[in-house]
Amino acid sequence: MIFKPQNTNILFSEIKQLIDEARQTIAVVVNAETTKLYWNIGERINKDILKDKRAEYGKEIIKSLSRNLTEEFGKGWS
Repeated sequence: MIFKPQNTNILFSEIKQLIDEARQTIAVVVNAETTKLYWNIGERINKDILKDKRAEYGKEIIKSLSRNLTEEFGKGWS
């Protein structure tokens, strides 16, 4: 079958829509999972590490944790 320009345009539009919808779905899922990740990290730091310790102690833990995470995973963990 030979595609005529009109058929090619329709096919392109339909495939473009599929790609756009998939990208949107991926973005929503990534954002939701990132939010859950940050929430869980904060909860672990607050509950398991900081407890009732002084703020200064907590700052040092955060700095150390940030350095270690950045070394392991790259930028974005400060």
